[in-house]
Amino acid sequence: MKQIKTILTFATLLLSLVFTSAWAISLDDAKQQGMVGEQLNGYLGVVKSSSDVNALVKKINSKRREAYAETARNAGVDINIIELRIGERLIKRAPAGQYIQTPNGQWSKK
Repeated sequence: MKQIKTILTFATLLLSLVFTSAWAISLDDAKQQGMVGEQLNGYLGVVKSSSDVNALVKKINSKRREAYAETARNAGVDINIIELRIGERLIKRAPAGQYIQTPNGQWSKK
C-alpha cells in the first residue's frame, strides 16, 4: 500500500510539472500580449507582472547576460558596452505594437 501511495504521489508531481510547463508563457506570446518589453540596457523588462512572466524574464536575462559577457570578453570591452549596443538594436528591431523602454525609463508601444 505504501508503494502505491508513493507511485501516485510521484505521478501527481510529474503531471503537475508537465502541465505547468505546458501553460508557461513563451517570449513571443509575452511580447505580443504586452507583458514584457525590450529595455535600453539590452535586457528584457516586465511590463505586466505575473509569476510566469517574472520567471520567463529572469531566465532569458540570465542567458542574455552570459552571452553578453562572453561577447565582451572576446571583444576585450566592458560588458556595459555590449549591453547598450544590443539594447539599441533590440529596440530598433522591435515590431510595431510591442513595448520598448524610452530614454526616460517609461514603457511605450512602438
